[in-house]
Amino acid sequence: MKRFLALALLAACGDSPTDIPEIKSDVARDLQPNVSAGDFATLVDGNTEFATDLYAQVHGQSGNLFMSPHSISIALAMTWAGANTNTAAQMADTLHFTLPPDQLHAAFNKLDLELASRAANAMSGTIPFKLKTANAIFGQEGKTFLDPFLDALARNYGAGMRVLDFLSDPEGSRATINHWVEDQTNDRIKDLLPMGSVTPDTRLVLSNAIYFSAAWDEPFKAEETADRAFKLGDGTTISVPTLHQVHERGYGEGDGYKAAELPYDGGQ
Repeated sequence: MKRFLALALLAACGDSPTDIPEIKSDVARDLQPNVSAGDFATLVDGNTEFATDLYAQVHGQSGNLFMSPHSISIALAMTWAGANTNTAAQMADTLHFTLPPDQLHAAFNKLDLELASRAANAMSGTIPFKLKTANAIFGQEGKTFLDPFLDALARNYGAGMRVLDFLSDPEGSRATINHWVEDQTNDRIKDLLPMGSVTPDTRLVLSNAIYFSAAWDEPFKAEETADRAFKLGDGTTISVPTLHQVHERGYGEGDGYKAAELPYDGGQ
């Protein structure tokens, strides 16, 4: 049976507070990681398997669902860089990490850099293409963090270990992390960590923020929006305003689903 770690991760539709003490390696981020096509495909396949596992765990919840499996994978990959023995093995099994550590972190670096470069092909002047990811690990002040761990964070994620005093000031630490979240999500997410979620027993908090904004590659026309029937999960039908356009698009269907591919500005 797979064990899923409980953690708070952030996603929103990013400039970090500068007054948080940070322990960071002198190693520069590798902006041109040497990753083979095979390693890159292996990482993507593993991330997709994890996303499928995760969806199977949460899809039964009521209401709308928006989640970012990539956020969870990359935040836990950063943490995995400091894990060993049975903990590392269980994390790798759950997250479908099959590459050796150095190769896996380099592949995550390449993926993150490629996502960040996607704005290059965007053309829209009305809604500029923006895709920004930011990762942070907050650890207990005074704890020792090993150099290989800090080197891996710096080289592959451009990150360090921000330190807070959870032990003596859990509420102040919670507020600091929440402010970081607000900054990284253009104030879209406020007070993510609720009162009491950070305690004197807290030693590590992982955070990932995604800021995304883009126009459709071929925008919908407002005048073609009309009320149409929409079937709910309980079988009842309601009328909702529905976007409409006629274009050739990638399409697939299977048991219980139909899917269409609608690219964003720049063909992404």
